[in-house]
Amino acid sequence: MTGIQFVTDGKGRKVAVQINLKRYGAVLEDFWDGLISESRRHEKGISYEHYRAKRLKDHRQRG
Repeated sequence: MTGIQFVTDGKGRKVAVQINLKRYGAVLEDFWDGLISESRRHEKGISYEHYRAKRLKDHRQRG
């Protein structure tokens, strides 16, 4: 596959990968977004109302 190269250690084991971002940047970004989403799967969310109230309070304190 062009644009993707594996880096190996002294024993020939694959330890890293180099990816051509001009060619595969969008695919890699989608993959990364999926990893982030999966890592946050069990986080507790907040309601929009709670977020909005906090945002307005913080804005008034700075203003």
